[in-house]
Amino acid sequence: MNYGLKLKELRNEYNITQKEMADILGIKRSSYNQFEQQYDIIPINRLNQIANYFNVSIDYILNLNTIKSYDNNLKDLNNYIIKNRIKTLRKELKLTQIKMAEVLNTVQPVIANYENGKNLISTPFLYTLCKTYNISADYLLGKTNEPKYID
Repeated sequence: MNYGLKLKELRNEYNITQKEMADILGIKRSSYNQFEQQYDIIPINRLNQIANYFNVSIDYILNLNTIKSYDNNLKDLNNYIIKNRIKTLRKELKLTQIKMAEVLNTVQPVIANYENGKNLISTPFLYTLCKTYNISADYLLGKTNEPKYID
């Protein structure tokens, strides 16, 4: 994942300091710096806040494609949609929870927790699913219905 450069690029494009961006997100500047330097993994909720602020897609921030934004992009994350889309993707790919866990280098209960909405998918697992199966992060997160797949 190489989102740090994209975060810095967007912030500079809007002439916003790290401190100002941290204030927008309601976090400390040092925490935001950790995201931009990729010393710390940015949580999905923070990633969504940034995408909304800059009016760009999560796919764009994660460098999954070069499309800055999608038509009819929703602002809020809906855990019900997310859990169903993860489960539907797994079934479309004819994967068991165990097999999907292997793809993500984790254990089956983690996948079960994503699919039952107990936990929000982690950014690295989202990124791996998107890269492995050419699926849009914005689609999986319920922010858009199109595109489902990325080029």
